[in-house]
Amino acid sequence: MPAEPAEERNDIMKEQLEAIRAAAKKALSDCADSKVLETLRVQYLGKKGELTGILKQMGKLSAEERPAMGQLANQVRADIETALADKQKKLAEAMLAHKLEAETLDITLPGKKQKVGSMHPLTIVENEIREIFLGMGFSVADGPEVEYDYYNFEALNLPSDHPARDTQDTFYITDNILLRTQTSSVQVHVMENQKPPIRVISPGRVYRSDAVDATHSPLFHQIEGLVVDKGITMADLKGTLELLMQRLYGDDCKIRLRPHHFPFTEPSAEVDVMCFQCHGKGCRMCKGEGYIELLGAGMVHPKVLEGCGIDSSVYSGFAFGLGLERIAMRRYNIGDMRLLYENDYRFLEQF
Repeated sequence: MPAEPAEERNDIMKEQLEAIRAAAKKALSDCADSKVLETLRVQYLGKKGELTGILKQMGKLSAEERPAMGQLANQVRADIETALADKQKKLAEAMLAHKLEAETLDITLPGKKQKVGSMHPLTIVENEIREIFLGMGFSVADGPEVEYDYYNFEALNLPSDHPARDTQDTFYITDNILLRTQTSSVQVHVMENQKPPIRVISPGRVYRSDAVDATHSPLFHQIEGLVVDKGITMADLKGTLELLMQRLYGDDCKIRLRPHHFPFTEPSAEVDVMCFQCHGKGCRMCKGEGYIELLGAGMVHPKVLEGCGIDSSVYSGFAFGLGLERIAMRRYNIGDMRLLYENDYRFLEQF
C-alpha cells in the first residue's frame, strides 16, 4: 500500500538531516584552515544555511511528527557544533605550535648591550656647584620663572627708565608680568620671607631677548648667591668666590675683582678667573689679559635691603651671579654654547 504524502515528507526530511550531518562532519574533518572553517559554519548553521533550510519545512509536518523531527534536527545541530568546536581547537593548537616553532629563541646568542645615558654637562656642573655651596652652609632657593616686574626690576633698584628694562632685552607677557631675566628675583622673595642670617643660592632658567649664536641664547641658566648677616664685607665675598673657583678649576686657580656697576650692589665688581690655558701669562684665549671675565658680584645695595624690610644699619650682605653655561664651557673647553642645547648624541656621550 503506498505511503501517505505526510509520511513521505517525514522520511525525506530525515534523509536530508542525516545527509547534512554526514556531509558537515566530512567537510569539517578535511578542513585545514580557519577561514574555510568559518565558511563551513555559515554554510551549515548560518541563517541561510542548509540546516536552517530544512527546519523551515517543519511547518509541513503534522503535530504528531514535529517533536520527533525537531529532536533529530537538534541532535544534528549539536553534532555539527561539537565537530566545529573540536576542529577550531585543533586548528588553534596547530597554529600555536607552528608559531612557537617559528619564533624559537636561540638563548645561546649573546645579548644586545643596552646603551646607558649620562648626565648633561650643565647638570654635572650645576650639581657640583650646589654641593660646594651646601658644604659652605648655603641652602637652595627656587622661585617662579614667570615673574612680576616688581621682583625682577623694582625691588632690585632698577628704575623704570633703566636700559635693562627695554623690551628688546626682556620678554614681557603684560606690562607688569615677564619672563625673569635673572634669578636675583628669587633673592628678593627670600629676603621678604626670611630674617637674617641668610645664605642661599638660586639656580634656574632665565630668559633674555638675545640672538642665538656661539655665546648667546634667549634661554640660559644662572646660579645667583646671596649672603645677609651682621658684619659681612667684600673680604667674605672674595673668599667665597675663591673657594668656589678652586673647587671647580683646581687649587692653583686665582681670581681678581675689577670695579664695575650694578644697580642692586654697591660697591660692585666684575670677577675674572685666571686663564686656564696660559695661567695668567697672556694668550689668544684670554686676549693677552691673563684672566677671563666670568661673573658679576658686589655688596647688596642698602636700598635693596631696606625695600625687603632689612635694616641696612645692622645688616650687610653680598650677592653674585654666574652663568652656568659659561662655567661649563670653561670647564670642558666648549667653544660654542649651541652645542649644549642641540642634544647631539655624539657631543653628549663625551660626558
